[in-house]
Amino acid sequence: MDPVASQDAGEALAAVAHARRQVAEEIGLPRGYWWAMAAGWVVLGVIGEFGPSWLVIVATVLFGAGHAALASRLLDGRRGSDGVRVSAAVAGHRTPYVVVGMLVLLVALTVAAALLIDADGAGHAALWAAVVVAAVVGFGGPEILRTLRRWVRA
Repeated sequence: MDPVASQDAGEALAAVAHARRQVAEEIGLPRGYWWAMAAGWVVLGVIGEFGPSWLVIVATVLFGAGHAALASRLLDGRRGSDGVRVSAAVAGHRTPYVVVGMLVLLVALTVAAALLIDADGAGHAALWAAVVVAAVVGFGGPEILRTLRRWVRA
């Protein structure tokens, strides 16, 4: 094997680090996950608006349980695509925490939107707030997650 110059070695290590950052940047959840979450959000809004209190509680618990079951498979952040599976060291251990934090923020956004819509006097405030947040989740979920991961260096 030929000796490697220190400059060549440094450039090779820099290229490897750059490629690793690019792969980590691509890690996320499939688009279908976000649309399923958006649909669940709207269903919860409909139930919250028209259903009895006990049904709202049951539906919320079932939605949370369904999300937890799905999270056990997807939220490790290691599935960038069907053909790629990266190590946990590259994926980062914070990705599940970022997603959970994002969900908490989306719940807060839903409550705030419902209060604002209700204060404006519009009918079915909970449903409209759920539809607005569902649109944000469905259309912007992957981009929001990517941005949050970058901010917390996950």
